[in-house]
Amino acid sequence: MTIPQQRLRGLNLGGWLSQIDAIQEKDPEKFPGIDKHIETFISAADFANVRSWGFDHVRVPVDSYVFFTENEAPIESRLAGIDRAVALSKQHGLKLILDLHECPGHDFADATGSGAPVQKLFSGDETFVKKAEKIWACLSERYGSEDHVLFESLNEPVAPTAAIWNTIKDRLCREIRRHAPKSTIITGSNMWNRPSTYGELTPVDDDNVVYAVHFYEPLLFTHQFAPWIPEPEIKVARTYPSDYGPADTPRKHGLVLSKGKWDRERIVTEFAPVDAFRTRYGVPVICDEFGVYTPVELNAQLRWYEDLLSVLKDMGIGFSYWNYKNLDFGIISVGEKLHDTLPQYDNAERTNYRVLDILRKY
Repeated sequence: MTIPQQRLRGLNLGGWLSQIDAIQEKDPEKFPGIDKHIETFISAADFANVRSWGFDHVRVPVDSYVFFTENEAPIESRLAGIDRAVALSKQHGLKLILDLHECPGHDFADATGSGAPVQKLFSGDETFVKKAEKIWACLSERYGSEDHVLFESLNEPVAPTAAIWNTIKDRLCREIRRHAPKSTIITGSNMWNRPSTYGELTPVDDDNVVYAVHFYEPLLFTHQFAPWIPEPEIKVARTYPSDYGPADTPRKHGLVLSKGKWDRERIVTEFAPVDAFRTRYGVPVICDEFGVYTPVELNAQLRWYEDLLSVLKDMGIGFSYWNYKNLDFGIISVGEKLHDTLPQYDNAERTNYRVLDILRKY
């Protein structure tokens, strides 16, 4: 496959069909229940927004436990929500990336920390791999005839070794392909789709695959003061570009990914393994998650977005910004009390036009 000229450029619709509990936690008194939330959180007007802003796709994360029973039987009343997303994206001329965000035996958020147990999907228990395959059999058969739908095998895998993930990702991709012979498949590297793990990623034996990478580094900048991260070094105001200290400085979950000087040149270096993989195999790549926690000082955010997006453009890498609405990263923020007074949302649309303008630029 040759690398296509057109880069995918879009937004995530996180918090709609995934991470619904996080939405509920923000405003439990007004949470309408899962089914009403699926019906009302995102509307046709939102798809029209994405299209009018000049983007070509939405990435729709899906948590399997919302749509399937413990035995992987589909819950038809809930799958109607995915049906609606597929129909609305088509109606508004958008591609739709259907992302398996969480599945039986794997939750990217629970896989953090040095003492975290191995995710069951990667434990050698065949039961959980078969569960994931069964879910993909249903979804890919249901939407495989929709030529605007792309299937993303698994969000942010966290396997003990790259070899384990490479084997399982090939199985999931084969299962998707079996039911959706013409659809584009998306898959990424191990350890939360980090750029650094691209050196161990093996290409899928398929000529219609896009490879995903995620980027939130340096975490000390992009997630500073994020309430879900307990580590004390996160509770420090930091700017960008800057130097975040030596390698032996403690970092989130014992990692040292934020160490050193961070500027555009550093981002180029971080993406070098991705660019090498893209060039070696002649495949398209998309950075389909990235963002900065909304309360971080805005001008520093804008400098980070400019640097990252310009690097992605130079390397021919597409993007899906995290996130369209709410979840502390939203272009639009509605009902998030923590962010009520942030200046970027001080308009009738509660829309962060400063970040949006940079995204549209690239």
